[in-house]
Amino acid sequence: MLALRLGRGSRPLVQMRRLLVAAASAGTGFLLLYVLAGAVARPAGSFPRLLWALVPLAATVHLAVAVARADPATRPREGLDAAGLGPVRLALVAAISTAVACTLGSALALAVFLHLRGDLSGLPFDGSGARLLHAEQPLPVAAALTLLALVPLTASAATVLALRPHRPLAPQTALPWGISLTACGLATEAYAGRGGGVLAGWTLTAVGLALAGPGLAYACGTLVQAVRPGALRLLAGRSLQAQASRIGPSLGVLCSVAAGALTALALRDRGGLHVPLGPLAWPAAALVALCAAATLLTSAMESRRTGAAGRGAMLDLAAPAKVLRTAAGLRATALVAVCVPLSWGVAQLTSLALTR
Repeated sequence: MLALRLGRGSRPLVQMRRLLVAAASAGTGFLLLYVLAGAVARPAGSFPRLLWALVPLAATVHLAVAVARADPATRPREGLDAAGLGPVRLALVAAISTAVACTLGSALALAVFLHLRGDLSGLPFDGSGARLLHAEQPLPVAAALTLLALVPLTASAATVLALRPHRPLAPQTALPWGISLTACGLATEAYAGRGGGVLAGWTLTAVGLALAGPGLAYACGTLVQAVRPGALRLLAGRSLQAQASRIGPSLGVLCSVAAGALTALALRDRGGLHVPLGPLAWPAAALVALCAAATLLTSAMESRRTGAAGRGAMLDLAAPAKVLRTAAGLRATALVAVCVPLSWGVAQLTSLALTR
């Protein structure tokens, strides 16, 4: 009940973020139902389709965690401990809010799926996707509900784990592990070929880039303020280092998505990547890309909120607002200058691994 009251009284921007999570959950749920219907009609090859459908699921969960972290209702405040709302209780409230948003999306996906199959009548476009969604075969109710429950359960569990009280680690700590996992992903793609090793290799690469993201962002801040920096470069570099832990994982995931898109373009003339999702392969790829971009934007906005006190102190010291805007542009330029070559390099290595 507390989670519902907090959700109802939230600001419009927070509500828009939750609606975005619900929309991503609806897209992922629809894709899972499509895979289930295809498995009922053609059982052969259904397991690889399910594995590829887990990629949008992971992107949706990542977005849900970022939105929950940025939710004002989950921030510890003075006096809330006395009311029984400590960090653990607030994490549970965030998990409930996440589960509600994802459940709404899953329910919408089920309604649209049944409507396009023709199981629900009386609405426009009734049964227009009957052939694509294998309406000739009955849909297993228990299996459909189990798949739809994956998104709310996984997202709420990930939210609790992300918001639980734990010690802050240095951004550079996971950089060696991230580089190692990325190298393992490329090696997996090279040795397993373009069959089942593509998904395993790309997953390892994505996890490696996500782990290396905070360290890369911290390194960008170090480069900005290297070699006799002035006040502007010091401000931009130190701010980027302070934000590295928050925006780094989302930045790494976006780099992996960009590398995957560049790899698909590079292999277009050679038959492309084999993604056994049929006509929904490109919508699934678009869903993953949009979730990654929205997650990075949400993390950046939350970092901006946490840095509001520092910006206020600078303005109190009579620093021009133009200086703060220039520092923000310098941070963005540094990140782009590092992430674009990184994505291109990973894409080139992936293309070589898949065509050797």
